[in-house]
This record gives sequence, structure tokens and C-alpha cells, in this order.
Amino acid sequence: MAIADLTRQRLIRAALELFTTQGYHVTTTGQIARKAGVAEGTIYKHFESKQHLLNELYRGAARWAARAAEEADGAPGAVRERLQTLAQRLVTGATQDPAVVQIFFVDRHGAVLDEKSREAGREFSTALERLLARGKSDGVIRAGAAEVWAGVWLAVLRQALERVLARDWGENTSGVRQSIDAAWVAISR
Repeated sequence: MAIADLTRQRLIRAALELFTTQGYHVTTTGQIARKAGVAEGTIYKHFESKQHLLNELYRGAARWAARAAEEADGAPGAVRERLQTLAQRLVTGATQDPAVVQIFFVDRHGAVLDEKSREAGREFSTALERLLARGKSDGVIRAGAAEVWAGVWLAVLRQALERVLARDWGENTSGVRQSIDAAWVAISR
């Protein structure tokens, strides 16, 4: 890997950690540079701005989440089992790379996100909604808009993600299992 690529990766990891521990608005480019071990001006060789850096991080996290949803949708088994697979993958992600899960599922970035980032977020939502639409056609998901049930399922699961991120729960604790089950109960017939 080229030195420029390594520097970019150090900047990404430093920003990801600082954005998810301190918050985007509080974190300065100087702090990111110090954490990455580079001069502050180096950031601008790789990213147009702090906002551009956040959007890159968000899109990477969104792509990871969308892949997880697409893989769950393509897995064998009933819709409930596929949703459990997706939920467990997200929880495992919260233990293995907590900042990635936090930046996409927990932190709210509102107006800071650009259109490419919003589209990346919609790819996850679309994959989840497609899986729930299959459940509706199988008669196991409640009647109504798949996007509403996706929001309900994710809101219940988010509790487990937040508790795992806070290290209150491990990925295999009863609270995680109960949250995954509760997410299913909230949307199933």
C-alpha cells in the first residue's frame, strides 16, 4: 500500500474515532491530524473538508450495512431467520467495529450529509424493506408499508446496538436476544 493510502487510512480511523467519541461538531481538523500523526494540512490533500471526511465515513458504514442486509435477504430460510441473521450481523459489527455501527445507526448527522451519503443510507433501507416485503408476501409481516415496518424493526434493534456500543451488553447476552425477538414481534402477524 502506498504511503498516501496509509495516511488516508490513518486519517479515516482517527476521524471515525473522534467523531464517534466527541461528536462531529466538536472535533476539529487539528485533533484529527494529531490523532493520525500528520500535519493538519495533510487532511486537505485527501479530503475537501471535515464534512467531506464525515460523508466518506458515513458512506463506508452505509455500504457495509447494505451488504449485510442484501446477504441476509439472499440467505436461505424464512424471513424471520434472515432478519435474525441481519440483526446478529449488525450486533457483531457493534462489537468488532463499534465506530462504524455508531456513525451509521446511532449518530444523527442531519444537514451535514450530502446527497451521495443519503443515497448510500437509502440502499440499506431499500435492502431491508425488500426483505420485509418478502415477509409481507409470505403473510408473516403485518399489513402496511414495508418502510414503516423497517423503521419499527430497526428502532427496536437500535436499543440493542446502543447497549452493545456502550458495552452494557455483549453480543450474545439475553438482552440482545430479547431485542432481536422483540423486533420480530413488533412487525410480525
